[in-house]
Amino acid sequence: MADTQDLKSKVKEALEKIRPMLQADGGDIELVDVVGKVAKVKLKGACGCCPMSQMTLQMGVQRAVKEAVPEIESVEAV
Repeated sequence: MADTQDLKSKVKEALEKIRPMLQADGGDIELVDVVGKVAKVKLKGACGCCPMSQMTLQMGVQRAVKEAVPEIESVEAV
């Protein structure tokens, strides 16, 4: 199991790849922490109050992060 700092940097890298998509819709995303195998993120801007944010989180963000960092089992908004 990779250490937490290594996981955080891998997750941040994965988020950087999808960030332009979120920013195009007036939103953004920030990695808050990695706890165990869960990445905790904060949706900001338009994403923070968008009714579709849960779907974006599950179908877009979580899929991209899990693909890039297989050690991560889920992504949660905080």
